[in-house]
Amino acid sequence: MKKATKGAGRDGNHIGVDLGLSDAARKAAATLLSKALADSFAVYLKTHNYHWNVGGMNFSQLHTLFEGQYDEMHGAIDGLAERIRALGHTAPGTLAEFLKLATVKEAQGGLTGEDMVRDLLDSQQALVRSLRKAESELGELGDVVSADLMVERIGASEKHAWMLRATVGCSGRHAGSRSPGGGASGDAAARRRPGQAAP
Repeated sequence: MKKATKGAGRDGNHIGVDLGLSDAARKAAATLLSKALADSFAVYLKTHNYHWNVGGMNFSQLHTLFEGQYDEMHGAIDGLAERIRALGHTAPGTLAEFLKLATVKEAQGGLTGEDMVRDLLDSQQALVRSLRKAESELGELGDVVSADLMVERIGASEKHAWMLRATVGCSGRHAGSRSPGGGASGDAAARRRPGQAAP
């Protein structure tokens, strides 16, 4: 049986990896990147799910918005996986591995279009927080390339979150919302002149 040379990766490569990072640093970086990959995949898959299943009056707008976001994230997922490979480790690639590593919750069923937007907003913001933590830890490991990749992904997810937040805000302004009791909303009540009866 052919023996692996010194420095071979855990996936059976016979060529050592010497990037100026210790084996421990590369392993720690790959672990952080694997978690970032799993969380990114969870948000990507949720966005794709909602793209398929959204309905209602804002169908066209939300269908298109979700498509643009999952398209952007698809390429990012590939970049994260390739960075793990560049460090000499195997990227997670099964649903079981992603479920074990991810902190972002899976998509829910039976949501309205606005609920989907709010859920994706929460997920993108959770992803930003996770990536920000990973960026800091990768910097401490001396892996500036992976840290820069986290910065890039933070910027993209912050933009996705902004788009989702703006969509919810516009929906709220134009929905003519009513209070839970069926009366006018607080904004409508505030617009009435003192002494004016509610409609």
